[in-house]
Amino acid sequence: MTTTAARATFVRTVQTMTYAAGRAAVDAALERAAEIGVAVNVAVADPSGALLAFARMDGAPLLSSGIAQDKAWTVSAFNGVATHEFFGLIQDEPALREGIVHRDRLVVFGGGVPVRVDGVLVGAVGVSGGTADQDREIAEAGAAAVATD
Repeated sequence: MTTTAARATFVRTVQTMTYAAGRAAVDAALERAAEIGVAVNVAVADPSGALLAFARMDGAPLLSSGIAQDKAWTVSAFNGVATHEFFGLIQDEPALREGIVHRDRLVVFGGGVPVRVDGVLVGAVGVSGGTADQDREIAEAGAAAVATD
């Protein structure tokens, strides 16, 4: 028979962004995109990678809507590794580098960033529609609206 103490190890509590936090991140990202004159798609995912909030600016490329969501998913799927950091982690391992990029939804270029509150991954922001550097800048603005560190 399993004791109560043992059962307590069967469940964990996961902190996650709320919808209100997702909207705040989207709004901050859209504001930054407008400031620099880039039409983008913005996706916010929870720590499991599930879509929490999304927006497509007028004129943003349709294909980029899926890429933005995949950037947020990639960050969540790899425990908070930003997409612009990913290639650096695999570049010296040819088999991994050549193989992992064939995985569905994985994105290894800029525009996906983690959202952390008190050091805990609570979600991710993915942006697509500009250059990788622009997408990253816009995603970081979105994350900053929620993050505490």
